[in-house]
Amino acid sequence: MGYGEKYKALLEAIAEEADAIASRYFRAAEMRVERKRDGTAVTQADKEVEAMARAKVTASGLPLDVLGEEMGGESAKAPAQNGRARMIIDPIDGTEEFSRGIPTFGTLMGIEENGEIVAGMASAPELGRGTRWWAYRGEGAYRNGHRIHVSKVARLADALVFTTGTGPSKDMEVRAMIRRLADAARSSRSIGGFWQHMLVAEGAADAALDWVSKPWDLAPLGLIVEEAGGKASTVDGERTIYKGRFVSTNGLLHEEVLKIFR
Repeated sequence: MGYGEKYKALLEAIAEEADAIASRYFRAAEMRVERKRDGTAVTQADKEVEAMARAKVTASGLPLDVLGEEMGGESAKAPAQNGRARMIIDPIDGTEEFSRGIPTFGTLMGIEENGEIVAGMASAPELGRGTRWWAYRGEGAYRNGHRIHVSKVARLADALVFTTGTGPSKDMEVRAMIRRLADAARSSRSIGGFWQHMLVAEGAADAALDWVSKPWDLAPLGLIVEEAGGKASTVDGERTIYKGRFVSTNGLLHEEVLKIFR
């Protein structure tokens, strides 16, 4: 059984309901924004989407644990050690934007088996008429049902790159490295979050960088980029979602981009 056959129905069912929940709260007067201990935003939509997703995982009968941003789960610092597959979910990636009425948010889901992400989906209901990207290991990457591929730009000097901020970090060395990447490219933008990596996967951008991120922020992104023909890793070149400092490229630029951070 392929990973798509195994997990597609579950991921699509969660994405459909997650889109409906998020759209119901988006720009609604009754949406409440709270601050977690780390200062990040959380809303009713975040909590409702994750609770719904967990219920659907349980109802599916699939042998899956869940690691989520709002309700936790086994270790968020390394792959699960109990031998079970798990879903890693960010119910609303881009809650800050979501809470401010900016449509660049989405629900992110990745299925991890034996330390490897084998299925992933990112669903953004307020981008156009709703935009969804997905991939299953060995089966290609898709956006709204159409196969997607990374760009063929072969030099960083010709590339369009996206970068993100460093959050509250005052580390000037980090800021300088991010600036070096932007300066080395033909053109750069800064939007952060999952969307920039999906732009890499569909060939609209050539590289994207997230410096501060958790596994639920990244779970499906590397898989989708790789299945579209690109590469994704930490800035040290390690293929993991557990160390932040995440970079995706069209593959042709990957080593040139990584040299920026060495």
